[in-house]
Amino acid sequence: MTSVPDQPARRKAGERAWVAAIRDVLDRPLTSYHIVLGATGLLLVLGLMMVLSASSVLALRTTGNSYTIFVRQSIWVAVGLPMAYVASRMTPRHFRMLAYVALLGSMFLLVLTYIPGLGVGVNGNTNWLNLGGPLQIQPSEFAKLAMVLWCADLYARKEKLLTQWKHLLVPMVPVCGLVIALVVGQHDLGTALVLMAVMIGMIWIVGAPTRLFVATIAVVGAVATYFVNAEKYRMQRVTSFLDPFADPTSVGWQAYHSFYALSTGGWWGVGIGNSRQKWGNLPEAHTDFIFSVIGEELGLVGSLTVLALFLALAYAGVRIATRSTQPFVRYAAAGITIWLLAQTLVNLGAVIGLLPIVGIPLPLLSYGGSALLPTLIAIGMLLSFAKAEPGAQAALKETRRSRFGWLPSRRLSYK
Repeated sequence: MTSVPDQPARRKAGERAWVAAIRDVLDRPLTSYHIVLGATGLLLVLGLMMVLSASSVLALRTTGNSYTIFVRQSIWVAVGLPMAYVASRMTPRHFRMLAYVALLGSMFLLVLTYIPGLGVGVNGNTNWLNLGGPLQIQPSEFAKLAMVLWCADLYARKEKLLTQWKHLLVPMVPVCGLVIALVVGQHDLGTALVLMAVMIGMIWIVGAPTRLFVATIAVVGAVATYFVNAEKYRMQRVTSFLDPFADPTSVGWQAYHSFYALSTGGWWGVGIGNSRQKWGNLPEAHTDFIFSVIGEELGLVGSLTVLALFLALAYAGVRIATRSTQPFVRYAAAGITIWLLAQTLVNLGAVIGLLPIVGIPLPLLSYGGSALLPTLIAIGMLLSFAKAEPGAQAALKETRRSRFGWLPSRRLSYK
């Protein structure tokens, strides 16, 4: 007579089987590649859907066509996806060749915004560059990618010297400080905070001593405090963040209606397209506060899904950085992850009232080509780095053979 295992034993065996299955999936060579590709694709599709919903009323009022802003965003996506594909086919050597060009180019564009007639002010920030006609770009968005590239290349060159604090800070901190100063001079404190986070994050990932890391944070915090106190409207944002309901008809208007949108969404939301706040109550509903509309229309479940996708993207970025044996790939993947995660946290923190409103978009979801294009290029870089993980090239080759039969493919060199 055979004994039947009791219920707790069967449950534990089932849990062990699930853990083993998840571990097996995560240990596969192409896990990072598939997570980056899948999370990005879902966020892009959701972003297009929510931009259409959040902008339809504004577009109808300003242009007479509810689809105008959605069409523009679709064009940016159509332009950005081929750029991401090209980046995914490039090697670290190609990216390193472009590092200094990208940094100098972005700094040049930032300087052009200070020239009258070229620099365009939007919502109090002169951070847009007029390229003629309706075409405008925001150079500070491209500066994020350029700074990550340059810092990764710099630290990769100095790999054997990073035990000395002067090589950790010079010339990285002065150069990054200049880029940040140019952005702060445009009155764009939100983007400057993200750049500061990238700079501090890069110092941390190369192994800076704790005292040096803490000192850098203290200096950056003091500088940020100074610039907040230097402008009255910035102080108003901070005070309204501390008590957004003190003046809900003025400085607290945006935060108040963001909270209202999130609170009315419930578990499942009011349904796609049924947001009430997008009818003029919530400023920047399709850009900086698109997450409020997501919370209202898709509810807590939709909001948590968005958070899960960003966490998956962050996990993949960290996985790529930790599994790489190449210093440049390790620093660049970590820098991109820090950039996207910092920008996401600052945006979501403002939307849900944990941080002051500083006016930065939510990556891959908010409307705007200047933010979307460098983000998609960065995603393409992560895909390229993911293909350099141990066993990834062989797994990709085997996948192509199993799906399409034997096809000759170009083998990328990651040396």
